[in-house]
Amino acid sequence: MADPVVTVDPGNKGNANLVYILYLCSFLIGISSVVGVVMAYVGKADASPLVRSHYDNQINIFWKMLLYVLVGTILLLVVVGILIIFAAVVWYVIRIVKGMQALAADQPIENPGSWGI
Repeated sequence: MADPVVTVDPGNKGNANLVYILYLCSFLIGISSVVGVVMAYVGKADASPLVRSHYDNQINIFWKMLLYVLVGTILLLVVVGILIIFAAVVWYVIRIVKGMQALAADQPIENPGSWGI
C-alpha cells in the first residue's frame, strides 16, 4: 500500500516559518518575539497537526526563554546569571533552527513541551 500523502496548507506552514524568523529577529528587534508568539497562538486553532506541533513548540520556546532570562537577570547579582542567560540564548537559537529544519522537511516537533534541546 502507498503511504497517504499529508497535505499542509502552504500559507499555514509559511506563517509558522515566519514565527521562527521573528524569533531570530528578536535579537535585533525585541518586540518581534512578542509578535511571533501572538501569531503562534492565533494560527494554532486552525492549523494542521504538523503545523500545530510547530506552533506549540514556538509558544513553549517563547515562555521558557522569558523564564530563563528573568531567572538569569535576577541572578546577575551573583554573576551566575551571565552563564544562565548565555546558555538560554544558545538553547533558544538551537530550538529555533531545529524547528525550522523540521518544518522545511515537513516533520512535526516530537516533543514541543521539552525543556531540553
